[in-house]
Amino acid sequence: MTESGRCQCGEIKYSFERDKIISGHHCHCKDCQRATGSGKATILVISKKNLSISGEPKYFESVGNQGMHINRGFCEKCGSGILSFAKELDRVIFIKAGTLDDSSWVTIDSNYFTESADDWNKPDDHIKSFNQNPNLFENIKTVLKSFM
Repeated sequence: MTESGRCQCGEIKYSFERDKIISGHHCHCKDCQRATGSGKATILVISKKNLSISGEPKYFESVGNQGMHINRGFCEKCGSGILSFAKELDRVIFIKAGTLDDSSWVTIDSNYFTESADDWNKPDDHIKSFNQNPNLFENIKTVLKSFM
């Protein structure tokens, strides 16, 4: 099933096959909190090769607290945050779940950076949680799945 999403003004659109999603996560790091203006970013991980994008996001890079170079893509016209990627894991893209046209099917596999979560936005304790970024083994699994 093909899924789609877009920025607020429609200048940037994307699509992908639902079965190509590798995983879904809530990231509670301070960078994601600032970038979204909320308590977390809800992201879907997909291989770059499985995502079609029309329009050109404007990217801003920051260095996360574990030294990864995170590039966040926004629409230059409306400012919507659409996707991001880590230079060090450049085979995968993180889609902002809130930009999906229909997000009713999304499932969340884990919480990242729970140590940064505030009381008013507590992580769901029914799913796997990591105090910081997942360990190297989890990242390797994600990269391997990106080849599929």
